[in-house]
Amino acid sequence: MSGRWLVALASLPGMGPARLRLVLEGRTPEEAWHEVRVGFIGVPESLRTSWSHAARRIDVDARWAVHEQLGVRVLQPGAPGWPAAFDDDPEPPALVFARGEPSVLAGPRVAIVGTRRCSHTGREVARELGRDLTAAGVRVVSGLALGIDGAAHQGALAAGGAPVGVVGTGLDVVYPRRHVQLWEDVAAAGLLLSEAPLGALPERWRFPSRNRLIAALADVVVVVESHTAGGSMHTVDSALERDRPVMAVPGSVRSPSSAGTNALLAAGSAPARDATDVLVALGLEPTVQQRSAGPLPGGEAGRVLAAVGWEPATLEQIADRLDAPLGPVAARLAELEGGGWLRQSAGWYERLR
Repeated sequence: MSGRWLVALASLPGMGPARLRLVLEGRTPEEAWHEVRVGFIGVPESLRTSWSHAARRIDVDARWAVHEQLGVRVLQPGAPGWPAAFDDDPEPPALVFARGEPSVLAGPRVAIVGTRRCSHTGREVARELGRDLTAAGVRVVSGLALGIDGAAHQGALAAGGAPVGVVGTGLDVVYPRRHVQLWEDVAAAGLLLSEAPLGALPERWRFPSRNRLIAALADVVVVVESHTAGGSMHTVDSALERDRPVMAVPGSVRSPSSAGTNALLAAGSAPARDATDVLVALGLEPTVQQRSAGPLPGGEAGRVLAAVGWEPATLEQIADRLDAPLGPVAARLAELEGGGWLRQSAGWYERLR
């Protein structure tokens, strides 16, 4: 029953992954717990005192029972459900907390990551990648953050898939709060994972640590939109350390949210224009439908489609680009929308393919 001791150790104040590995080195979890109680040697005096006082207040059995009551599983190396991707990792977790079904980790996995401050186009691309990769039998892994992460998971769920969410708080502390329902949906359909114990708040240091787990679980990492610094680039660095391929979605050179992804492309990352590119990188054969969207429309419809471009535009903007009356342009837009080339929302037209 080493799990209960691991849970207790992980619950100590300031106990991160590196410190937990240090405490467990050459010791069983139970031995490590008793050493901490009397004052673990090898850490600063202030931390030693803090751990010792906290350990004397923690009821190990009661804390374990809370996990069982909440349906939170504790996965540890060598035990059923443990993600095999962690076995050879340079910074393996000592345990992970899980809600959902660990067996969904079987098969190919793609991490879709990006900025919280994404564009409308970036959000839609992430949603489409999540949907199309899921339809092709790929598990979508992401961090359940606002922006690109959440959109990728929404796409995976819309395709009836089992996405994998890796979070930086305890599984009872939803962050961001706006994603309460998304967390529940991911846990019900797929798997939620965290290295943080129950009750852990969204402390800044936990997220780079979380990002290394996303990279470790992925066979390929796709960055949809990213600024030149931030969490997405932490995930990229972790992926490169683990020899995971990194792909990037090309973006406008005028968009700050694509500065990081365009820099990745300039540095040699492969482009991810759609799910087909990612499937090829995984060594999977795209379906006929995924390989080809059919020939581009010709004539006036083709001119209108080209005028829409790859950023959302209004009817007036499109007509102005064509120097054409609104009526005929609106008719062509309706034709393109009916053919699946565009979608229209709140007066904005967006190209889909």
